[in-house]
Amino acid sequence: FKTAYAVIPRDVMRDIVTSILPFWEKSRAWILARPLSGFAETFSQYIVECEPSGGSTKPETEQGVQSVLFVLDGELSVNVQGESQTLTTGGFVYVPPDAHWSVHNDSLSSNATFTWVRKRYQYVDGIQAPSPLFSHDDKVQPTPMPGTNGAWATTRFVNPQDTRHDMHCNIVTFKPGAVIPFKETHVMEHGLLVLQGKAVYHLNDEWVEVQKGDFLWLRAFCPQACYAGGPHDFRYLLYKDVNRHAPFLF
Repeated sequence: FKTAYAVIPRDVMRDIVTSILPFWEKSRAWILARPLSGFAETFSQYIVECEPSGGSTKPETEQGVQSVLFVLDGELSVNVQGESQTLTTGGFVYVPPDAHWSVHNDSLSSNATFTWVRKRYQYVDGIQAPSPLFSHDDKVQPTPMPGTNGAWATTRFVNPQDTRHDMHCNIVTFKPGAVIPFKETHVMEHGLLVLQGKAVYHLNDEWVEVQKGDFLWLRAFCPQACYAGGPHDFRYLLYKDVNRHAPFLF
């Protein structure tokens, strides 16, 4: 844990650090990030494991909170405002603030594992909150970053020009040998959950090796870059807060 970032290796996500959440049955959560004063303050992120027949009909207990769920393994039945879909590995759902929703693992024999990103929605007069959105990694064409010939690309589940959304959860993909060739420094906070492959990530003034299952937690303005050195694509799910003025809190 550093002043501008934290790296949580997959190997530390053991049974003794799980949380049991209110109104969840046969489920447990690894809490990877939470709003922390002086660090990253806008979001929380979990990995949740639901046993067969596990889940919740009241998953969220706070008002004004929106969510993204992304399935890491297994199948998860999700109902948002009366619309139900079964999400397989790579499935994505956006849940608007204060929506009525539920999740359930209908399997009789297999666990379902997903990451859950939560953020309090920042309302703006004249802009409605977003609608529910179901999608899948395979259904969205990645957008190549300029000048990279597709070696660095981003899968965007929502239109970045849609200012109803004040957070994005995208998938970033690097081909082997691809790089972020400069230090990114920006106001957005980040949660990065590595989905596939290996890389070295430059955070502040240090290079850190990361692999599938690791989590990176970055505060605003933390300099960052990346080199994907493994034999396979390096992919991660990326949270960032977007499309709002910097609030005056004091």
